[in-house]
Amino acid sequence: MADTAPQLKRKREAEAEEAETPSTEEKEAGVGNGTSEPVRLPFSGFKVQKVLRESARDKIIFLHGKVNEDSGDTCGEDAVVILEKTPFQVEHVAQLLTGSPDLKLQFSNDIYSTYNLFPPRHLSDIKTTVVYPATEKHLQKYMRQDLRLIRETGDDYRNITLPHLESQSLSIQWVYNILDKKAEADRIVFENPDSSDGFVLIPDLKWNQQQEAILKRYQVTGGRLRVYLHYLPSYYHLHVHFTALGFEAPGSGVERAHLLAEVIENLERDPEYYQQRTLTFALRTDDPLLQLLQKTQQP
Repeated sequence: MADTAPQLKRKREAEAEEAETPSTEEKEAGVGNGTSEPVRLPFSGFKVQKVLRESARDKIIFLHGKVNEDSGDTCGEDAVVILEKTPFQVEHVAQLLTGSPDLKLQFSNDIYSTYNLFPPRHLSDIKTTVVYPATEKHLQKYMRQDLRLIRETGDDYRNITLPHLESQSLSIQWVYNILDKKAEADRIVFENPDSSDGFVLIPDLKWNQQQEAILKRYQVTGGRLRVYLHYLPSYYHLHVHFTALGFEAPGSGVERAHLLAEVIENLERDPEYYQQRTLTFALRTDDPLLQLLQKTQQP
């Protein structure tokens, strides 16, 4: 973080993708705002090539597929599709058990019984995130991999991490689409248009806007919010995460999340605090940056 933490204030800041859930780069899938009208996927056909990652706990699966093979491109194009079962909506959950629910008995023993329940269509949606066209970097990004902790000094950042990130960073055009109101304008919760200190508050794609929130719109007080920045980043543009304390947010672990209040206090005490600080973070075992840092740190 070294040089980056002053950038936490002004320059492009970082959110590193943890190897557990999708990050906001998934917005690269396209330009445009939500609609209730029926739509089609931005490609034809989807032939699964590989399951990149899956999590039974989080009810999510990441698929790599070939698409558009019927359009004259014999090799097809790469796409990543992320399927995630959406959380229960408390105000609608009773509808699952009213009337004559579609049930299949799994087993029954005394007072206990387990069923498969098949909900009506309007309560059985699956959140589908598309990254298309997908590059090799995207495929690697979403693939399940082992992690290793690494400690980065200020010199490590300046001499190794920064040059590497500048050469490897993914496109953040989707960020500017939001800032320029070309996409997701209807999702903006709050905007400060100041030319130097302005910001936009917008829901993350991983949130369906029904479990957690901010005081004025969603009546969640500051004492019930976890407010933090990420380091290392997968894209560089200043952004802050707000999650409810009761929500087990991906990326909120101690090796990645830095509480905003503490970052501000550290910088107020010493503007060069993060230029000197050694920071610990996790990298995937096949990440070239891990190999570069480990090489320099060998005795």
